[in-house]
Amino acid sequence: MSNSQQDEQQALEKYLEEKAKQDQENQQQQEAESLSEYEACVLRESDKVKELIAEAQRDAGKDI
Repeated sequence: MSNSQQDEQQALEKYLEEKAKQDQENQQQQEAESLSEYEACVLRESDKVKELIAEAQRDAGKDI
């Protein structure tokens, strides 16, 4: 194998390593964003449940 072929192979290996690293970082970022969306949804639903509980307690207090 000539020097130019070795250089090309090394450049290709370096490119593939960088590409794999970027892909992994992108995947981690997407997972974090998805988790954030999930957490936001859970918080909204939790607020709704708290409101319903408070309303039920107020209604129960009126019945007494």
